[in-house]
Amino acid sequence: MTMTTLPTLFVSHGAPTFALEPGLAGAQLGALGQALGKPRAIVLVSPHWMTRGVEVGAAARPETIHDFGGFPRALYQLAYPAPGAPDTARRIAEVLGASGIAASLNERQGLDHGAWVPLLHLYPAADVPVVQVSLPAGLDSRTAYELGVALKPLSAEGMLVIGSGSLTHNLYEFRAGTTDEAAYAREFSLWVRQRVLAGDRDGLLNALARAPHAQRAHPTTEHFLPLLVALGAAGDSLPATVLDGGIRHGVLAMESYVFGRALTLETKEKEFA
Repeated sequence: MTMTTLPTLFVSHGAPTFALEPGLAGAQLGALGQALGKPRAIVLVSPHWMTRGVEVGAAARPETIHDFGGFPRALYQLAYPAPGAPDTARRIAEVLGASGIAASLNERQGLDHGAWVPLLHLYPAADVPVVQVSLPAGLDSRTAYELGVALKPLSAEGMLVIGSGSLTHNLYEFRAGTTDEAAYAREFSLWVRQRVLAGDRDGLLNALARAPHAQRAHPTTEHFLPLLVALGAAGDSLPATVLDGGIRHGVLAMESYVFGRALTLETKEKEFA
């Protein structure tokens, strides 16, 4: 039986409250999950699990990690009980090793909020095995892309590779409680979107140096790098689909991308929980 190569995804997971306030972005992820169907497994890179070297989560039942503070109590009561997949984790480590990237298995690591919050909307039944791959400290745009290239063979094995980050991520401004949409967040997002739709890999690899307001949109780089992981895992796959989830809290762009699949999703903004 021939397995169809899956697209790769970059998803903006926003603030942890995205779990309770799905809005348009949550509705889009729900429609996307329906359109893609259930993959064999989800392979996900999040900036909230950073390690010295590459690690692959190999827990059979990864716990839901509430790695944040100061949010509504209801958020800490949420769980995403997706199964793990130790055999799949070993396969991922093997594929990475074949590309010269040494990876160790971590049988204790659970799912951080960069994983379970968007997956709560993408696959709400939590019935797809999830394996996280850590984001190594010290990665830059090029090496993040190369990590994605190393993960590329998994898409042909029925696995859905996801980079979970945030298209804009200025925590200082988020914590300031801004409500009006910041023009810089929209301008940065539109610049990146244009390069995604044009298949401009060089532009995306250099976005943090070339895009308007890049330093303000990403004072630190870890929430942008998962986009480059997803881009690398996509290989030469075109076209791309843009999910414009709007801008939340004035500064958090909730835009997501599907690399390698043209989709038209019918969505309606969900009511907040």
